[in-house]
Amino acid sequence: MKYNLQKIGGIAAIVEALAYITGFTVLIFLLTPENAETLSNADKLQFLLNNRMLFQIWMLIIYVIFGISLVVLVSAITERLKNHSIANTKIAAVFGYIWAAMVIASGMIAYVGLDTVAEIYLTNKEQATTIWLTIDAIHNGIGGGVEVVGGLWVLLISWTAIKCGEFQKTLNYVGFLVGIAGVLTAVPGLSALGAVFGLLQIIWFAWIGVFLLRHP
Repeated sequence: MKYNLQKIGGIAAIVEALAYITGFTVLIFLLTPENAETLSNADKLQFLLNNRMLFQIWMLIIYVIFGISLVVLVSAITERLKNHSIANTKIAAVFGYIWAAMVIASGMIAYVGLDTVAEIYLTNKEQATTIWLTIDAIHNGIGGGVEVVGGLWVLLISWTAIKCGEFQKTLNYVGFLVGIAGVLTAVPGLSALGAVFGLLQIIWFAWIGVFLLRHP
């Protein structure tokens, strides 16, 4: 059973890396309008409504599927580390599961919220824009704008793994950088580190996924 969980956890980690890659690719090439910086909030909403199906599929991939896979990975890593440092592993697991719940909730809020806004937009564009800005703020606050919870999870498990000699040293150091970047997004003026957090996590997720598959 433990062997199977490690293998499934490895697959889940690779799925998360692919979700990140898909997310960045779709955002850059398909969901960023031309001259986005000069567009009004109403114009940006119109662009999203014109691409509503793509946006909602994107939400499902980078938030819902990512969150579900994260639950599996947290379980696998918790199982692997629990005999080394019970206290650290339990605390890390709590942050991991909280992060997964926040990510899934954030994605569903944006997914359902856009449907609601689309209906209001037909009769009152200004009200629809205001509501979407509110939904977007909630969405980012829960699972996108600040990565402190995810950062703490990666930081704690990397620290535990370094102390007990689990995983590869370089992998743990990358995880340490991921965790620090995530935690620092909570500092005013450092929210741009969220992109660093995401890019480094692609490497970390793919690496730990391959490791779990090769060393279950």
